[in-house]
Amino acid sequence: MKIAFFNTKPYDRQSFNTANGTYQHEIVFFECHLSNETVSLAAGFAAVCIFINDYLNAEMLEILAKGGTKLIALRSAGFNHVDLATAANLGITIVRVPAYSPYAVAEHAVALVLSLNRKVHRAYNRVREGNFSIEGLLGFDLYGSTVGVVGTGRIGAIFAQIMRGFGCKLIGYDAYQNPACLAMGMTYVSMPELLASSDIISLHCPLTPDTRYLIDAVAIAKMKTGTMLINTSRGALIDTQAAIDGLKSGAIGYLGIDVYEQEADLFFEDLSNEVIQDDVFQRLLTFPNVIVTGHQAFFTSHALANIAETTLANIAEFETSGNCVNEVKLETAIATNSK
Repeated sequence: MKIAFFNTKPYDRQSFNTANGTYQHEIVFFECHLSNETVSLAAGFAAVCIFINDYLNAEMLEILAKGGTKLIALRSAGFNHVDLATAANLGITIVRVPAYSPYAVAEHAVALVLSLNRKVHRAYNRVREGNFSIEGLLGFDLYGSTVGVVGTGRIGAIFAQIMRGFGCKLIGYDAYQNPACLAMGMTYVSMPELLASSDIISLHCPLTPDTRYLIDAVAIAKMKTGTMLINTSRGALIDTQAAIDGLKSGAIGYLGIDVYEQEADLFFEDLSNEVIQDDVFQRLLTFPNVIVTGHQAFFTSHALANIAETTLANIAEFETSGNCVNEVKLETAIATNSK
């Protein structure tokens, strides 16, 4: 199948070219994002492949449909950046990669916990400057700490398993109780109780209308003073301005995020020679107890290989049968958003 790949980096091209040795799709890579200005490049391509910060609105989908596109292949698990209702009306199929490496994301969340707790980022800079003082680098034992896991699907369950290895007490919040989490001793509680009881809170849930700003000023007010908050899921789960206020008041003692609600204009690009115009993001970077990574939690060699293999397999399955096991159906998305 002829596929237009948008928003690609060298590592994308390498992993997809390697995986395509099996499938022999006709692939054309574009470095640019798929946008209203670039959508015309997809004319004549039966399939279009996009990443998380390519947003497909109704107007763009209509242009793609007129150009002959029948399939949108997402190189991600999330699908909130696509107008699914319009795609369904136009007869465009959406497929995704439901799981590429839950271990990668869970392990990165743990890395943020450890780095924030033991002030690794600050210690690294001090030692490079010849400053070997440990004043201000005091941490706490993870053993015996209460860890609240919001969203206990595959990633949340793996994160919980790792934290259990440190001797942490596990509590969880989810619409559905994961038997694997129950087996490792997790207690499911209400969201207010999780906020009030947790020393560390890690978010592992999708972004839906119900979870947008799940952590807002009201939620932060219910937390223990000095709570550690980790987010490796979706940026808009946290109201960033409320988080800044929480950091200033001390309600949030540590913040580790790999995602940011306005990341589309920032992440995956080298902006080191530019003045970043996002004042809210810049304010976040001024706090010594904040670590921001640029949506790299997924970024392991295993994950890239799995993303490429699953994406190309999805396209091949659609080309052969007109269906795909990893299709995102409108009714499924609506049901997911309503939970």
